[in-house]
Amino acid sequence: MYIAKAMLAKLEIQNYILIDHLSIDLSSQLSVITGETGAGKSIIMGALGLILGDRADSTVCRNAEKKCFIEGTFQLNNKEQYASFFEANDMDLSAELIIRREISAQGKSRAFINDTPINLNELKQLTSQLVDLHQQFDTLTLGDTDFQRTVIDALANLQKEVVQYQQAFHAWKENEKQLQELIAQKEAFEKTESYNKHLLEELAGLNLKENELEEIEKELKFLENAVQIKAQLDASVQQLESSDNPIVQQIKQISNTLESIVKWQPNFEGLLTRLKAAQIEIADIASELIVWQDKIDFDENKIVALQDRLSEGYSLQKKHKVQTTSELIAIQAKLEKELEAVLNLDDTISKLTSSVAQQNKEVSAYAKKLTEQRNKQVDPFTKNVNQLLHQVGMPNAKIKVTIEQVTFNQYGQDKMDILFDANNTNRFEPIRKVASGGELSRLMLCIKSLVAKSVDLPTMIFDEIDTGISGEPAKQVGLLLQQLGQSRQVLCITHQPQIAAKGHTHLYVYKDQKGTETQTHLKTLPKEERVLHIARMIGGDPPSKTAISNAQELMAN
Repeated sequence: MYIAKAMLAKLEIQNYILIDHLSIDLSSQLSVITGETGAGKSIIMGALGLILGDRADSTVCRNAEKKCFIEGTFQLNNKEQYASFFEANDMDLSAELIIRREISAQGKSRAFINDTPINLNELKQLTSQLVDLHQQFDTLTLGDTDFQRTVIDALANLQKEVVQYQQAFHAWKENEKQLQELIAQKEAFEKTESYNKHLLEELAGLNLKENELEEIEKELKFLENAVQIKAQLDASVQQLESSDNPIVQQIKQISNTLESIVKWQPNFEGLLTRLKAAQIEIADIASELIVWQDKIDFDENKIVALQDRLSEGYSLQKKHKVQTTSELIAIQAKLEKELEAVLNLDDTISKLTSSVAQQNKEVSAYAKKLTEQRNKQVDPFTKNVNQLLHQVGMPNAKIKVTIEQVTFNQYGQDKMDILFDANNTNRFEPIRKVASGGELSRLMLCIKSLVAKSVDLPTMIFDEIDTGISGEPAKQVGLLLQQLGQSRQVLCITHQPQIAAKGHTHLYVYKDQKGTETQTHLKTLPKEERVLHIARMIGGDPPSKTAISNAQELMAN
């Protein structure tokens, strides 16, 4: 037996509208849900919608003193398919997935996946992969051209080809974007090229070294005070060794005096040693000062030259709004790099233009193949859907598929339209304009039964699919649902015995009146009760022998 990648194994509902507590175990195949009008079938669908991410309000609470609680247990037989979602949301992935919604009487709603809180958008993102109810294959999407293209692509088995095309398309678009940016960059640079060259020539002409302006500032302060500094040096040297009684000579005389004392008191020897060292050090200082005397000279020309260079440096600092030599050097390097880049820009643009043109050809080739395969699928798809429409009680209904060439997009260059004619008038119109709700449901069933052979659809739920049909068409709808149920989980709410008889599991919804309270209940019917219930659907209550016989025949078939 086929095992679905994911299935809704159990649905539990508490304190929701007319439901006090309900626990529903579901089959992995076709489960039919029946019951009198108003019994609560739509209530169950509403509860299911809440764990799929629908919004709710406080009015759903049956008892305002308690929370409304809805929980769905899903079995993931191929959990790796959902790994990316769980990794992105930092949640553990297990084979059993429990989704829970809690709604308070004040209207506060919370959602959980395996007890981890999650917002409704994230919940919808996951459940759209689990249940086909209000998401990708809802009947409202029949009029959507993207959905129609998805159907044709699934039937033509173009999944790999679409991915191949998309890779080429996105690479092409990325390079095309880069090319436009480079062209814009070139145009913008051309507007400022002359000025930037002028700025670079100014900086290059000054040819600054690291920290040069800061060093010139120090040197100028020294040179501008050269006369005063030299006079002070002359006075210092005079006092140290050139006066009538120089300091160096005085220390030497003191040393000679201490030498005579050391003869009588050896403890003075240390002082004498230190004094002689001081004499040598001061004599050395005097020699260095004499060297500086010779070096220092008031050079007015040098001062003027340094002042001019510093002025040029200050002027560029002010112009570029910076404070240091290193910042000016950085600006020079940046301008040089930009100018060098522009010199190579034409070559880069030329190469990228050729690359974009080549990629355009590749994208066109891939798109052409997609168009060819899609066109090949149009006739068999149209023929098969029209045959199925006849089987399900729409003998005068037909579809027609048109493919129009449009601008390249991420799916090729094809815009598809499935047009509909409900009454064999040969006037085909867009589905959303001319098809009724019941017609949309049956048309969607026909399409799904074809798509399901190529795509592993999630759990599918059909509501009101039997509107306006009975007899043989209803039987054919039941057979289509039964076939779908052999390869995936299907739930169907129905009023037709022909459809109810095809279910693998039969769920019966009914109301119970106790005093002023009305409650919705559900039970799974065993085979004997199914026969009686389907017989009642055929001929009323109590069922006749003929109705029972017909019910047995429907179930046997």
